Amino acid sequence: MIVHSFPPIIDEGCTMLVLGSMPGAASLKAHRYYWNPRNYMWRILYALFGDGGEPDESYDSRIAFALRSGVALWDTIASCERKGSLDSEIREAIPNDIPGLLAAYPNVRAIVCNGTKSFSELNKHFGEHPEVRKRELLRLPSTSPIPTRDYRGLEDRLEAWKRLLEI
Repeated sequence: MIVHSFPPIIDEGCTMLVLGSMPGAASLKAHRYYWNPRNYMWRILYALFGDGGEPDESYDSRIAFALRSGVALWDTIASCERKGSLDSEIREAIPNDIPGLLAAYPNVRAIVCNGTKSFSELNKHFGEHPEVRKRELLRLPSTSPIPTRDYRGLEDRLEAWKRLLEI
C-alpha cells in the first residue's frame, strides 16, 4: 500500500527539526504526528520542555507546545510502499524536500533523526546537501515502543533524547 506523510509542523521560532521516517498506521489514520498512544514522542517532549506532566489530550495543544518549545516535526519520507507500521517494511521511499524546508526556515540549527531509518534516508538523499551539512545532525533512538537491544522503554530513550536540551 502507498502511504504519504503529512505537511511539516514548523514556524519561524523553531530551532530543531525532528524527522521521523513515515508516520505509523495509527497516526496515518488519525492524520496526526505520533498519535499511537504507545509512542513515546509526546511524553519525551513534555518531559524535556514542560513540567514533566502528561501530554495535553488535544492534538492542537500538543502541536502548539512543540512549536513553543522550538520543535518542528516532519518526516524524511514523503511517500512509500509499506504494510503496517514497521520501518523495515518501507519500500520505494520518495524523500520530502528537507533542504527546501531548511532554506525556508534558517533558524533551524539542528536536525534530529527519530530512529535509524530517518537518519539513513536523510543521508542517502541529502547527506551532502549544504542546507543539511550546515546544521547539527543528531541520530536518536526511535520513539517507537518496540524494544531494541539498547533501548527497552521510555526511561532509556528519554535519557538519550536529553541531548535536545543542549541545542
